[in-house]
Amino acid sequence: MSNVNSTPANENRTQARSFNWRAIVARQEMGVFLILLAMVVFLSIYTDTFLTSTNIFNILRAFSWVAISAFGQCLVIITAGIDLSVGSVMGLSGLASAMLLVAGVPVPLAVLGGLVVGLLVGTANGLMLTKGKLPPFIATLGTLLMARGICNGLTGGWPVRDLPDGFRYLGQHDIPVGDMGVPLPLIFTLVLALLTSLFLTRTKWGYRIYAVGGNEEATRLSGINTDRVKIMVYSLCGLLTGIGGVLMTARLGVAAPTAATGYELDVIAAAVVGGTSLMGGEGTILGVLLGAAIMQVLRNGLILTGVSAYWLQAVQGFVIVTAIMLDQLRKRR
Repeated sequence: MSNVNSTPANENRTQARSFNWRAIVARQEMGVFLILLAMVVFLSIYTDTFLTSTNIFNILRAFSWVAISAFGQCLVIITAGIDLSVGSVMGLSGLASAMLLVAGVPVPLAVLGGLVVGLLVGTANGLMLTKGKLPPFIATLGTLLMARGICNGLTGGWPVRDLPDGFRYLGQHDIPVGDMGVPLPLIFTLVLALLTSLFLTRTKWGYRIYAVGGNEEATRLSGINTDRVKIMVYSLCGLLTGIGGVLMTARLGVAAPTAATGYELDVIAAAVVGGTSLMGGEGTILGVLLGAAIMQVLRNGLILTGVSAYWLQAVQGFVIVTAIMLDQLRKRR
């Protein structure tokens, strides 16, 4: 007698389940998630304070503005570009909102002003690339210096203080959920992650972004305006970075001209560690979200384990290089 479990139909279903499981495990995001999980387990065992609710929500709040900017960076890197100016733009956008508030502008308009600043700087980056034919590295490096110089020039090096409660609410408020409070910036991050992911995977513009990064010349010959796609992604990167800058300033309650200095490293690292390929054509918002979480947990873990903050950049650089090496090895297989 033949065994009912060995029928072709059953074998096909078994193979399908096996294939789906292998596909899930092979996804870049799964590897990033496992790394994050390993870090959480280690820090939970090694320290007594990592898993406290206060520390966890501080991590979730602090990684929010980096993650939001990294969503935009992901779009840029998928097109085989790079935006080095995000740290300075984050600081400039927050400073713009703060200066408008001090001048008596209502909170909604001041927030809008900060977002417009980020959008305009991002659009300028896109125009320099497409119309000025500048390499992304040079164009955005120049913007990094100009935006930071504007921050220092407008304030004379002094921070802008006395921001109203309505503005600080955006970065400091917790939404009650049971006995805990969920940071409002985290809610903004998750909503923007969903919207950006849908834009990237469910619209024709998302398809075009991947196409430009995969093969720009072939995309142009197919009739797609590649310059328009690039201007769009750099503009979106500036806008999302502006949102991150406003939330960061609202959290701190003060706008310093040096705010977000060096954050471009955190943002790029979040995108790259999350699986966005610097060669272009690959990347997901979920991966970026996990990458941003890894970088913030790493920063928090170094502090809790007593490692000097002076070593942070060295560790971040090592993580970035390792992520790129693993990406290259994966592509050669």
